[in-house]
Amino acid sequence: MTPGPFAFPAAFQSHSLLTRVVFRPGAVDEAGPELASLGARRPLLLASRRSRTMPQYGRLVDALGDRAAQSVDVPPHSSVDTVERVAHDIAKHEADCLVAFGGGSVIDTAKAAALLAAEGGELARHATRFTPPDTVRVPALRRAKLPILAVPLTASGAEMTPSFGIAHGPGKLLFRDERCACRVVLLDPALNAEVPARIVLDSGLNGLAHCLEGLYSRQRSPYATALALEGLARFAAALPAVARRPRDAGARGELLVAANLGGMVLASAGSCLHHALCHVLGSRCGVAHGAANAVMLPHVADYNLPAANAELAMAAAALSAGRETRPEAVAGSLRALRQAVGAPSRLRDLGVAAEALPGVARHALGERGLALNPRRVTGQDELRQLLQAAW
Repeated sequence: MTPGPFAFPAAFQSHSLLTRVVFRPGAVDEAGPELASLGARRPLLLASRRSRTMPQYGRLVDALGDRAAQSVDVPPHSSVDTVERVAHDIAKHEADCLVAFGGGSVIDTAKAAALLAAEGGELARHATRFTPPDTVRVPALRRAKLPILAVPLTASGAEMTPSFGIAHGPGKLLFRDERCACRVVLLDPALNAEVPARIVLDSGLNGLAHCLEGLYSRQRSPYATALALEGLARFAAALPAVARRPRDAGARGELLVAANLGGMVLASAGSCLHHALCHVLGSRCGVAHGAANAVMLPHVADYNLPAANAELAMAAAALSAGRETRPEAVAGSLRALRQAVGAPSRLRDLGVAAEALPGVARHALGERGLALNPRRVTGQDELRQLLQAAW
């Protein structure tokens, strides 16, 4: 049977990053040779206070040699103040590269410090600006940035994106600069097995959200769609496996690969309403990003059903190994996955007061993720109702 005529493909744009990815047990030991290949001799090492206590951190310090300097401890929800201190350390030690050992907050801090060290001025001046309903302005950032080598410890996928967010007051500054993308990424499943399973599982739900939002983003492309579907299938298999066998390096490795794919989706297709809400829940209510993702994912999937039916049908199949194709089944699959990994299901259980919801809704209207969401957000009341359902 001869197929009928095809509809003309939708127009799209896509970005490719010059990031080298090394995936294998013991990849962290390659840090020294990888930096040498970049011509870097004076690395500045960024990490959180907790990750500095890991034995593998000592291995990394040894691999980098005597010329490596160590910067300040990076907290969760890294702030402008932290970025400024790291930029000061870059100048103080005359660093010619950055090494980020940790999760999304550490990696985003490295990107932001590289930007600030190169562009100067106030960090906020270089942030993207969003004007509702759909205008995003990215400032011209043309100066060369220090190369970054990332050793991810979680499943956020931050190592694969040129975008990043830094807490600022009641909100979050968002940036995009291709020159800030990591030059080298060392994915080490043996190293990841030493990270507490709860941290990895929560960050994995964030990585899964990158894949889901990339499927229906207004900026989606055929490349992002292919990567998102592969990422969703891998997350659906790897997350419960890590929950059942926390020290299984194979399951940890599968989760790292899924997160890496999710980061590539985010770099290409951007994020939408789900991440907008999670950003504000983090900055205004102190909710950990992974936990916010766990709670909000099914609610935002249901919200977007009227405008993303076909895309959510593909997501349903990817999340269920082809057993389900109904778009409305996505929320149920996400709830089942959340339960399988022991993640929270209600905002009230995360310490969010009911009285805070209107403020979260109001501030979310200023988040750039709304520009790419398939369903237009018509106002604050709509978001407040969505948050109330998740409360």
